[in-house]
Amino acid sequence: MSAMAIDFSVPLYALAPLAGFTDLPFRSVVKKFGVDLTVSEMISANALVHNSKKTYKMMEKSPLEDNYAIQIAGSDLEVVKRAVEIINQREDIATIDLNCGCPAPKVVNNLQGSSLLADLPQMGRVIETIKKYSNKPYTSVKFRLGFNEKNHTEIAKICEASGADYIAVHGRTRAGRYKAAVDYDAIAEVKESVSISVIANGDIDSAAKAEWVLAHTGADGVMIGRAAVGKPWIFKQIKEHMEAPTSALIREVVLEHFDQMIVHYGKYGAIIFRKNLHSYSKAGYQGASAFRDEINHIETPSKMRKVVEDFFSQPLSCEVTV
Repeated sequence: MSAMAIDFSVPLYALAPLAGFTDLPFRSVVKKFGVDLTVSEMISANALVHNSKKTYKMMEKSPLEDNYAIQIAGSDLEVVKRAVEIINQREDIATIDLNCGCPAPKVVNNLQGSSLLADLPQMGRVIETIKKYSNKPYTSVKFRLGFNEKNHTEIAKICEASGADYIAVHGRTRAGRYKAAVDYDAIAEVKESVSISVIANGDIDSAAKAEWVLAHTGADGVMIGRAAVGKPWIFKQIKEHMEAPTSALIREVVLEHFDQMIVHYGKYGAIIFRKNLHSYSKAGYQGASAFRDEINHIETPSKMRKVVEDFFSQPLSCEVTV
């Protein structure tokens, strides 16, 4: 098995799966800043079983990714089993992760993501199915604190009893979407209630916050998603106390990310990359809103690269937020 063992003896730093963001180009950029575990974007078990080309492409990984998890969403046991069998054909994956957290209505209405939190017996059966048929070293679950009400320790115990090797806990309910305050006390209660490893997730956006969350929850690691978009170096800031990035480093990262997008998606990669450029440009540059407006109208990769190169060659006009 080429996948390495995931080491929970020291705090583990993971990149959360984010639909539309944590694709192969982004994960390979983040990996260079020392993230320990990367996770694919959420993959529909259904789409996988129906041989969707786009879904197969979403499973690809960078050679840099050693501990790589594929996250699937699904609730139909037969479909989940067949999806696992497809993933089993790949030898470079450490974990199959079950999404029990996505609050998006189209996912929930499809009885996937956080909808499983409203049917815990079925959630348990899905985890058991993954565990039974997977040939990967780990089975994991990412979940929220509950659907409408919090029942996080009950969820965690079912995950453990059904065979999950570790869990990632997002400290909001499904009803809380992305706006409610994160309940770190609840994550601490989850950690107390199970003997498997627990990764804390939700609004961790700096080295100081990561340190505080680890201490407060007793978790075995932290998972960072939205705070890494536009700031892939956050993991190096946490792990090695790296100072705020220089404008030269930001430029290098942005151009490498852009080039990877073109390699991965072809010329359409330039258009997809606009949303990343919006985030990167918020690091403290003059003329950022005019730049965002300009790139929104560019479709040609060579033209966009020139505009990006020029914009990110200027010095930072104010402190980057760490």
